[in-house]
Amino acid sequence: MNLRLQNIRLRVGTFALEIDAAFDHPITGIFGPSGAGKTSLLDLIAGLRQPDAGAIVLENEVLFDANNGCDLPPRFRRIGYVPQDLALFPHLSVRGNLRYGQRRVSAKNGAFTLEHVAEAMEISPLLERNVTNLSGGEQQRVAFARALLSSPRLLLLDEPMSSLDLKLKTRLIVLLHRIREEFRVPLLYVTHDAQELRTLCDEVCVLEKGRLVGRGSPAVILDRDR
Repeated sequence: MNLRLQNIRLRVGTFALEIDAAFDHPITGIFGPSGAGKTSLLDLIAGLRQPDAGAIVLENEVLFDANNGCDLPPRFRRIGYVPQDLALFPHLSVRGNLRYGQRRVSAKNGAFTLEHVAEAMEISPLLERNVTNLSGGEQQRVAFARALLSSPRLLLLDEPMSSLDLKLKTRLIVLLHRIREEFRVPLLYVTHDAQELRTLCDEVCVLEKGRLVGRGSPAVILDRDR
């Protein structure tokens, strides 16, 4: 991953997010208290919000630049996003949700097949079921699969396991490692859970009050914050 946030500024009411950083690890954890700006950061990268200033560059492609008016629409950024609420379509089957992910991809950029992703995320037996009839862990896997089928250059995950028990978290962490190793898709991973950071991430970035106040290996960052 080669993601650069250059002098990014975003003000919402009394809150201000100010980030100037580069991210180049396969899985980077974004850690910090509620209200620190973690979700806002993902929204800016995905193109769901527009910064007040600065530039966002992914793999040497400018996604946003306030100085020259560049603001690439989300559908052209090739970034997968799994929000906290998963945003699955309740009126569609699992297969229908996955096909929606595929429809956003041009033929030349379509890197993965539905069958391959469904097998990797262990949802092949669920394809004809409605997503409202799935467990929380099954819905998470469908959301990961749909994001992968958009053939992203980067996958953004916003607290994807916050509502799951330890057994399901352990299983999903294995699948996220598979996304990194088999599909070669880098992750930005927002979480409040220190154990998730330890078992999944190569680097941890700590946000507080809209500022990047620390970064390093999970062991160094989490041991420091004890």
